[in-house]
Amino acid sequence: MLKQSQAKFGNLNATIYDFEVIGDKLPMHTHGDADNHITVVNRGTLVARGHDWEMILKVGQIADWIAGQAHEFEAIEDNSRIVNIVKGAA
Repeated sequence: MLKQSQAKFGNLNATIYDFEVIGDKLPMHTHGDADNHITVVNRGTLVARGHDWEMILKVGQIADWIAGQAHEFEAIEDNSRIVNIVKGAA
């Protein structure tokens, strides 16, 4: 089951997503300029997908999203975690 929690680091706002088992998914979504984010993989391995692309993300990798770019995440390893850090206005 996908679990979500919020964190604040100074002026940075983040959302932590814990993917407990393979197949846990954060569904396709987009962000605007104010809530666009980077994704940092803290544990495990996930696949990120858009409408016509796919990439594997592993521990230590960072994905820098463009506002309006549709994306989703699916765990391909148990106990995976990502941290999405908002890069828009604080």
